[in-house]
Amino acid sequence: EELVGRAIAPIKREFLRPPPPSSLVKEKKSKRQLKRERRQEQKSSLNLCPEIAKTGDVNACPYKNKCRFSHDIQAFMAQKPADLEGECPFCPYGLACRFAGTHKKKSSEVNGLSKDVQKLLWKNKMRFTKADAVIKSLGLELRPSKKAKDRSLKIHPREKKLIDFREKLYLAPLTTVGNLPFRRVCKILGADVTCGEMAMCTNLLQGQASEWALLRRHSSEDLFGVQICGAHPDTVARTVELIDKECTVDFIDINMGCPIDIVVNKGAGSSLLTKPLRMKGIIEAASGTVDKPITVKVRTGYFEGKNRIDSLIAEIGSWGATAVTIHGRSRQQRYSKLADWDYIYQCVRKAPSMLQVLGNGDIFSYLDSKNHRSDCPELSTCMIARGALIKPWLFTEIKEQRHWDISSGERLNILKDYVRFGLEHWGSDRKGVETTRHFLLEWLSYTCRYIPVGLLDVIPQRLNWRPPSYYGRDDLETLMASDSAADWVRISEMLLGKVPDGFTFAPKHKSNAYDRAENG
Repeated sequence: EELVGRAIAPIKREFLRPPPPSSLVKEKKSKRQLKRERRQEQKSSLNLCPEIAKTGDVNACPYKNKCRFSHDIQAFMAQKPADLEGECPFCPYGLACRFAGTHKKKSSEVNGLSKDVQKLLWKNKMRFTKADAVIKSLGLELRPSKKAKDRSLKIHPREKKLIDFREKLYLAPLTTVGNLPFRRVCKILGADVTCGEMAMCTNLLQGQASEWALLRRHSSEDLFGVQICGAHPDTVARTVELIDKECTVDFIDINMGCPIDIVVNKGAGSSLLTKPLRMKGIIEAASGTVDKPITVKVRTGYFEGKNRIDSLIAEIGSWGATAVTIHGRSRQQRYSKLADWDYIYQCVRKAPSMLQVLGNGDIFSYLDSKNHRSDCPELSTCMIARGALIKPWLFTEIKEQRHWDISSGERLNILKDYVRFGLEHWGSDRKGVETTRHFLLEWLSYTCRYIPVGLLDVIPQRLNWRPPSYYGRDDLETLMASDSAADWVRISEMLLGKVPDGFTFAPKHKSNAYDRAENG
């Protein structure tokens, strides 16, 4: 009881061990130094020109001597690491591929950005007839300096296609780690609804390939949405029109709860919670532009102790949203303290019957989900976020209504699936392998917080518990429990081969559970 009161996981005494000694974190390099090193590496034999790699012909590159990459096939092959075990999943990489075997031509992903559309976006020549007409009809500001011709489109009231979220397990859109390979893993383990990582509207409208990559969908994602974030009605309306035209999605979610400073300072994310009229304009503009269901994700309010979503919940439905997800924390709280589920229930009961309300925050066992549904039967379902990052088999536990004492071998098989999906998604050349490794390490920085059921004195584990240092029931379980980046790297080497010389890693997220950033 004392440990639980201090949010320390009550692990059985026989598994406890003294914490490993901490070591100094290596000094970070400057951005200029990193940029110079990247340029030097790009021209080195490590990076063979993609055209030459694909064809095997040194004359295939149209840029000749002006190419940014190496044209020395012999030097590239001399330093190329040994091939990885297995068959190539999907490969246009030719000589650069890290697999010896046949190359499959067909990809099972959709929602890519075509070069023609990207050029139109780059040149600001893309027409948004529907979005601009809706903005005009609502009397909202259309902000571009150049006025496009022929904006007179008559708006017809239309019936929205609806999605019934009730009883479905919804994997939240998760920045960085909620990528397509991770979502595929969660689908296998029982997730019903998946959603892409949050994409910024302005970046999508500028045709940034890295932002469009966040919209990609795998064929296994049978109920899939994308999440966008924008500060103005016209920006959001144009983005939903573009997505509706270029992508295959089942719904579009608008983020009005992101607490990150860089998003809030632009007037987007949780900043919108302080501007109800702007919220109204964005939702009305988006829902009036496309037939796809528009959903919204919010927090309880901007400031702690000043909840306000309950006063807006009835209007959100009338503005055109078909569902709203409430994260039970304010923007000021970020991810600290426990989610306020009593307030979520209060909002659910105030919502009109046509508006589905989903709850989000601290779901980490089947009992959490079961209790929320019994405490508030009007709740449509629970959205699962960090709980899925730490143990993606949470979806299986909820569906089977049990605590799964998963073995280290079973967990390793899940990581193997992730790596296979990562190589299909990011590529099987050197860059693809290292990108897969990077995102695997980001994920391992969360999974190390899982404590096996058989080691706990109190079940189930709570999301806010800090695990003390402990021994697992075998060496692999002990390794997976480590919060040292050096041990995460060791796990990645079991799946993707040795890391390149000079490799280091520090996780992107600033988790309190991450204390030591050394890489061994």
